[in-house]
Amino acid sequence: MRTDDFWAVIDRATADRPGSPDEVAKRATADLAALDPTEIVAWGRHLDKVLAASGKEDLWAAAYLINGGCSDEGFDNFRGWLIANGRETLARAVRDPDSLADVPAVRAAATTGAVFEAEEVLTIAEVAYREATGDEFPPSDSPPGRPDPSMLWDFDDEDEMQRRLPRLSSLFLEPPE
Repeated sequence: MRTDDFWAVIDRATADRPGSPDEVAKRATADLAALDPTEIVAWGRHLDKVLAASGKEDLWAAAYLINGGCSDEGFDNFRGWLIANGRETLARAVRDPDSLADVPAVRAAATTGAVFEAEEVLTIAEVAYREATGDEFPPSDSPPGRPDPSMLWDFDDEDEMQRRLPRLSSLFLEPPE
């Protein structure tokens, strides 16, 4: 599956009717379930590639900062939320995780404490495949698409966080006294 075809499913799910990641996932699932099962599997395999490409240490740090902590599963779900926000949002965040400080919902989260996770986006292909065929989605042999947690820098090191993600740090960390 081509990258444009993958993102077309998300674009159709968000076009003229943005909504919560859950709503985006439901619309994308319905769209995908109408396709041939081989296309559904191809979409799911492309999702694996998107997760692998976005499995960056500093993006995980940004998720940790924004969500007030972030496990490996939480990082996957954070990237699900990014995917639900579209190709450009994800691409910008992968290139420069600190650019998430420009996203209005992220800025608001600095005061509201909102957490950004969308596991349902990560299961679009599995649910669509089950709806279309009645069978379980074929297992993937792709790695999880994230750095080894034991190899990450210390996300609780505020000085390092401020050095790597200064704009997000100014939103989410207490100013030094």
